[in-house]
Amino acid sequence: MSDTTPRLLDDQLCFAFYNASKTFNHFYQEALKPFHLTYPQYIAMLALWEKSPMTVRELGEHLNLDSGTLTPLLKRLESMGWVTRTRSQQDERHVNIEVTEFAQNQRDEVYSRVNACVDFLKLDGIDYDQFMKQINSVIGELNTINHDQLIHGVTE
Repeated sequence: MSDTTPRLLDDQLCFAFYNASKTFNHFYQEALKPFHLTYPQYIAMLALWEKSPMTVRELGEHLNLDSGTLTPLLKRLESMGWVTRTRSQQDERHVNIEVTEFAQNQRDEVYSRVNACVDFLKLDGIDYDQFMKQINSVIGELNTINHDQLIHGVTE
């Protein structure tokens, strides 16, 4: 019999992140309703408001989304007037995504609504920054773990 003590579901870090992600998505979905944006569309718009134009590939890398997920999302954003998609003149395999004037005009209102959501969490600036640092640290650690360590349970 193993000496390993099972960690219960509610004590699992992965389950806490999973639940937090689902809860945040739902929370933001409600906040984004007036703009008819889904949470994935919102994060795409955030990236594009920071840097536009961007290729689909660049956007996918930034959001950690594959083109199979990103393309329908971008088509929907385009049909709603948030972005334009144009083939690159230099290389037709590349599609450039750019925010529209409509999207630029909506940006501050979207930011304001979402920032109000963060205020509901009652985190002051220091707690927020520390929390973000801890989350990013976990993500960084997860990205450094190699495949063999996962398969063989090796911790070095």
